Amino acid sequence: MKKLYVLIFITLIPIITFGQAKKLYRQATRATNPKEKIELFTQVIALEPKNLDAYFYRGIAKNDVGDYSGAILDYTKILFYKPDADSYYNRGNSKYNLQDYLGAKLDYEQALKLDPQFIDAQYNLASTKYFLEDYMGAITDLSKIIEVAPTESKAYTQRANALLALRKYKLALQDFSMAVLTNPNANTYYNRGLTHLNINYYKQAKKDFDRSLNFDANNDSAYFFRGASHLLLGKYTKAISDFNTTLKYNASDYEAILGLAIAYHKINDTQKAKLNLKKAKSLLSDFSEESQSINLFSDTYWYKNQFYFFKQNLEALNNI
Repeated sequence: MKKLYVLIFITLIPIITFGQAKKLYRQATRATNPKEKIELFTQVIALEPKNLDAYFYRGIAKNDVGDYSGAILDYTKILFYKPDADSYYNRGNSKYNLQDYLGAKLDYEQALKLDPQFIDAQYNLASTKYFLEDYMGAITDLSKIIEVAPTESKAYTQRANALLALRKYKLALQDFSMAVLTNPNANTYYNRGLTHLNINYYKQAKKDFDRSLNFDANNDSAYFFRGASHLLLGKYTKAISDFNTTLKYNASDYEAILGLAIAYHKINDTQKAKLNLKKAKSLLSDFSEESQSINLFSDTYWYKNQFYFFKQNLEALNNI
């Protein structure tokens, strides 16, 4: 009888362990807190070290809490035993979050080898190429997506960004317009508005920012750029209104304050023009010897995108 008792006890151990693992796995999949998921899947893995599904979902949970390196280790474990497109894609996402764009690119390429129709992997591959400054490669990947999914607005937007990097402004504008057509919203109108503004189509830019603000009335950047459009169109009172609205969201927005200085100068309100110029300078530097130099404003929209307009008006403001 003793031998029989020992035999039954030994054979019951794996059955109990298997039951515990299944119970913990179910608990983990139903949990909503990522940290709880990680803890439960870790217990599953302790009982079943080759449970690849547990590694996969623990990797997702780790990624969700910002433990990208931990997620990469879990996906790597899966890929060692059984490579699949989803694990390559997810590992690529974790690498992307760590700004390891080259590593992410290689993983997305592997995912696409295993599943050539994996559109999300194709899109993310294009994004990594964009950050690696392979703009033509990004355009090629995004064009493949658009070919099979012609209503995918984010593909048009990202391709437009790559075209902008290549200074192909009119082609970029066409893609931003397609993004608006396929998905009209605050972001697509805003992006097209910026492009119109950058190629000096001020009226069209103003209209796009109007539409963007109709969707989202709390976009302070849209108010600023609409204000810039008004200023460049000679609509100084409207520009002042938009710049003041921008400052309600961020009172230290020195680009909006500079816009106010120029706009007030244009309507001959010398006192407010001088006050706003002084305020903008004080936000950027405490050194009086730099205060007359245009280089003080080198990181602003005005310097980067409207240099000659800004230079002329800054000189006039400094001479008040």
